[in-house]
Amino acid sequence: MLDRLSPKPGSKRGRKRLGRGPGSGRGKTATHGVKGQGKRGTGHPVRQGFEGGQMPLNMRLPKKGFTNNFRKEVEIVNVSALTAFEDGATVDAAALAERGLIKGRGAKVKVLGNGECPRKLNVKVNRISAGARQKVEAAGGSVELV
Repeated sequence: MLDRLSPKPGSKRGRKRLGRGPGSGRGKTATHGVKGQGKRGTGHPVRQGFEGGQMPLNMRLPKKGFTNNFRKEVEIVNVSALTAFEDGATVDAAALAERGLIKGRGAKVKVLGNGECPRKLNVKVNRISAGARQKVEAAGGSVELV
């Protein structure tokens, strides 16, 4: 019975037959219109967004935003993340990268004061907020800017 299988009637549509006379409804110009770049044999199709030499829309519209080329990358670590270290440990960029707290791409490290510092730690970073410094020193630790 596999030789008698066929698609359901109306589910398949025949291909568009172009340029087959006026009776077909698509004769003469074969849906290409009259004159112009799209009708000619060469120079067609054109790239996306091309407007025939007119200034394209994406170039006419104002651009928004700004990228600062002189931006300094800084890795952020909160005081609460320092619980990963033992009492009396030295916390620097290498130690933070080793524990996965920063990506370790050579960027500067800044410690922020979100959370509590439960242990006595020796923190050696590039930057530290006033609140974070206060919490580390209150726990008996020390802060050194590198």
